[in-house]
Amino acid sequence: MKSYNTDVAVIGAGAAGLSAALAASREGARVLLIERNEDSGGILNQCIHNGFGLHYFKTELTGPEYAFRLAQMIEEKSIEVLTQRYLLDIDSQKKQIKVVSEKGIEFINTKSVVYTCGARERPFGSLLVPSSRACGVYTAGVAQRFINLENKMIGKSAIILGSGDIGLIMARRLTLEGVKVQAVIERMPYPGGLVRNINQCLKDFDIPLYLSHTVTQVRGDARINEVVVCQVDEKYCAVPQTEKIFSVDTLILSVGLIPETSKLYGKVNLDPSTKGVIIDSNGQSSDPFIFAAGNCVIVYDLVDYVSAEGENAGRNAALYAAGKEQDEKITIEKGNNIGIINPSFYVRNTALDIYARVRKPVEKASFVVRDSDEVIFSVKNKSYVPSEMIHIKIDKEKLSRVKKLTVEVI
Repeated sequence: MKSYNTDVAVIGAGAAGLSAALAASREGARVLLIERNEDSGGILNQCIHNGFGLHYFKTELTGPEYAFRLAQMIEEKSIEVLTQRYLLDIDSQKKQIKVVSEKGIEFINTKSVVYTCGARERPFGSLLVPSSRACGVYTAGVAQRFINLENKMIGKSAIILGSGDIGLIMARRLTLEGVKVQAVIERMPYPGGLVRNINQCLKDFDIPLYLSHTVTQVRGDARINEVVVCQVDEKYCAVPQTEKIFSVDTLILSVGLIPETSKLYGKVNLDPSTKGVIIDSNGQSSDPFIFAAGNCVIVYDLVDYVSAEGENAGRNAALYAAGKEQDEKITIEKGNNIGIINPSFYVRNTALDIYARVRKPVEKASFVVRDSDEVIFSVKNKSYVPSEMIHIKIDKEKLSRVKKLTVEVI
């Protein structure tokens, strides 16, 4: 059994993990980066479309280009990367991580951990849609991998359930590969993806979007041949006599991502609604030994945000490993029309980056951060939709005397 010794161990070499490792290294920490795949980069490697890096690198890149830039920076810093390692356990009492490789069990002794394991796709079984278990049903990420990395065609005619960004992007990708995308189906009364993706991936290719609709049945024997779609009411129940039958051989699911936190069950506090890691503004979890960043905390809409939060967690994990004590934590609460917020606590004497999503669309509203009745920060007369993440930064000088923060849209 081989063992390693380091100051900061980063688990997951996607955008968050690569950025966390770089930031920790800049603080003078010894860093070990652990990845279960053969290469670093994570999901970026199969995202061959552009639109990445506008904030973080100040230029437009494809996913592989974005990952390559980070990997080059890791190599320049001589940060050790262990690939094809699967995480078995994190032991905060022993300050040790256990991983398994083709050579057997390995132990990593470390002073702090940055957990950056991303998110997983919601599976078909969770939708409770009647079907005969015929083949031809793919999650959007699996379909993307087959086409972009493995050069495999998945079907001839498809519909896509869910209008999240990856579903919209796959509508365009499939069309460019010759697949007839008959429709994108969304059960909410508004789209789930970014406005730019609605325009560039659906409208530009004349792909219809059915809002307030869902799939109610999948038919077929060896392979699916029909998908039944119905309109839904305000309680998301199917409206009788609104069935539409699509003759397709492929159903693509883009029905949401779930933070991958299974290895942290019982170790840190998780948000009961999102399953993501609850962290403070330094990226630290309820266990001081464990920091977290990226889509395992909340699902971001821009990889640039993921990298920024990875840097924040990596830097503070290095400071923790060096023995720096953390200042007082202030609770951040969700107020009116806030569905998701990160972080959950503000660490005094630091700047505060807030990421939030509204529960429902609203026009000409104010985004407000307040301490009791005192408004600390506000943006007025803007429109907000759940698919567009709100990101604001507040200087530490404005937060020097706060006791409890509330974030709301009114």
